[in-house]
Amino acid sequence: MRAKKPQAKRPARTDVPDDAVSLLMADHRKVEKLFKKSEKASGREKEALVKQICAELIVHTTLEEDIFYPACREQGVEEDAMDEAQVEHDGAKFLIADLLNQSAASDCYDAKVTVLTEYIKHHVQEEEKPRSGIFAKARAKGLDLDAIGAQLQERKESLMADPEDLPAPTPKTIGLSTLAT
Repeated sequence: MRAKKPQAKRPARTDVPDDAVSLLMADHRKVEKLFKKSEKASGREKEALVKQICAELIVHTTLEEDIFYPACREQGVEEDAMDEAQVEHDGAKFLIADLLNQSAASDCYDAKVTVLTEYIKHHVQEEEKPRSGIFAKARAKGLDLDAIGAQLQERKESLMADPEDLPAPTPKTIGLSTLAT
């Protein structure tokens, strides 16, 4: 009979990404999966999935706008790319706010979910482009992605502690005053 070799102790594994880009990309993958599930759902199930998607997007945009994007701007990540990302967020926020106040039986509900899916898909592609996306530019500019990742994770945990108390999806660059005239 052979004696068992003692196994080396492995460090505790966490499923929390280490750096800012990894954390934000993990959010992207989670929302993509939720969108796919919502495509096959209907009624109350779809409504619940869409509300979850909206909550995830509110948290994600808050993290990017309050922590990641300002850090990118401070390090000189291309201003035009940062502005475009903010405007994309703002367009999505209109749909998010509208969807949060509707049921799956509402007029154009499915169409709004489809358009939100397309907005987010485009935004994710822009951020994740290997050489020219915001994430690549952040790395190239030498952002401390580990430190920013820790800030993002702490803020995310704080926001997710009470999902009923998430900030309203408020656009920063697009005003409604132009629609009223």
